[in-house]
Amino acid sequence: MQPTILAALAFLVFGVTVGSVKIVNQGNEALVERLGRYNRKLRPGLNLIVPLMENVVLEESLKERVLDTEPQEAITQDSLAVLVDAVIYWRILELERTFYAVEDIETALKNLVLTALRSQIGMMKLEETYASRGQINQALLQQLDGATATWGVKVTRVEVQQITPSRAMLESLEAQRAAENKRKADVSEAEGTVESIQRIAKALKEQPNSQTVLQYLLAQRYVEANLSLGQSANSKVIFMNPKDLTEGIADFIGGDEPNGGGDGEGPKPT
Repeated sequence: MQPTILAALAFLVFGVTVGSVKIVNQGNEALVERLGRYNRKLRPGLNLIVPLMENVVLEESLKERVLDTEPQEAITQDSLAVLVDAVIYWRILELERTFYAVEDIETALKNLVLTALRSQIGMMKLEETYASRGQINQALLQQLDGATATWGVKVTRVEVQQITPSRAMLESLEAQRAAENKRKADVSEAEGTVESIQRIAKALKEQPNSQTVLQYLLAQRYVEANLSLGQSANSKVIFMNPKDLTEGIADFIGGDEPNGGGDGEGPKPT
């Protein structure tokens, strides 16, 4: 019996010894709870704990980490929707605070930086956001530095990655740009038409045979218009007398000269 008891005792001592030894890697810290309450931190190297009474609940790195946020929508001061995201550089300073003060530190940091980022974007116009990334980064860092102090972490740097107009905003801007281009084209075409008419009118007034020239031009346009309309299968064309059209326009260009050939005096009695 004695050898069996000794073997059991030896096995028990070995198990207790192994269970009481905890090795913490360089750059990490570990938290120890005794009977369910926080007791102490374990530093890198070989550490001893009391079996059955103490338990290592967490071992975490103290190195700097990178946290990338998902693109989120924000509204600028001029009421334009943009998609923004940021990268957070952070590290743990007090592991016990990080573990006991917040449930999920990474989710908390993401939500905090996105809230602060929306606030900063909301104070700027769209054009200002593109040129003020450094200012936005600095403002975010100051806000996060104060807000995360109770969590035992340190935000060392915040970088805004992109500020992109939303799809709906891009479609709206494209529609506005197309409408503006069409408006400019219509104005340019109208101005060209007016200038062309003015030049023709001036040239006709200066020519002694202006009515003959006008009749030729109108006849040419009349034929071209009829040919163009005749190519349409569903078109309904109403033909006008070219002579009446020519005389009406000639009277308009000639001012108060009847048919472009009078001297301004009324008809003489016969």
